[in-house]
Amino acid sequence: MTAARVVVWRHGETGWNAEGRYQGQADVPLNERGRGQAVAAALRIAELRPDRIVSSDLQRAATTAGQLAKCTGLDVELEPRLREINVGDWAGMTNAEVYAAHPDFATALQAGRDARRSATGETGAEAGARVAEALLDIAEASPDGSTVVVVGHGFALRVATVFLLGLDYAHNLTLGGLWNASWSVLQPAGASWRLLSYNNVAGGV
Repeated sequence: MTAARVVVWRHGETGWNAEGRYQGQADVPLNERGRGQAVAAALRIAELRPDRIVSSDLQRAATTAGQLAKCTGLDVELEPRLREINVGDWAGMTNAEVYAAHPDFATALQAGRDARRSATGETGAEAGARVAEALLDIAEASPDGSTVVVVGHGFALRVATVFLLGLDYAHNLTLGGLWNASWSVLQPAGASWRLLSYNNVAGGV
């Protein structure tokens, strides 16, 4: 069995998103704007007639997914592998704070190289591979011809998408960041998936 479409949907905005803070796997809730984004996007995504909803178990993703569940009557399945990249003890820090404390990390990013997010965190490739594996398993466990909505996190979903398209880590900068509450549509296609649309947002959000 394989789904016909996998819709990857980033959670709505949180207070830490608004402040430019690293979230990683810290369980930060949606803010008021993020809740509104989730409602607006859910109404649009419901038009795709999903058959299944799978979400990261972090509350900002699960709450976002819950808005689609209200629109469709579907249950939300939680999948911990869909969590954002683990940034370890960098959680809550801003870019400026991380770069000041770890200039080698800033240099690596500016050169397009991957790097570990703190001594106890993941690399971008590790997080992307984890989420890509989850997306493959979800697609293959879904009925033929179905549409599955997967709710997760911006960075990890972007790198996973790059990997599923058969590209290497360096190409993640080509796609650009996923906006809060945006969704992209992927088509499973064997070893290399197809990207049908990217960074869709509900109007007025």
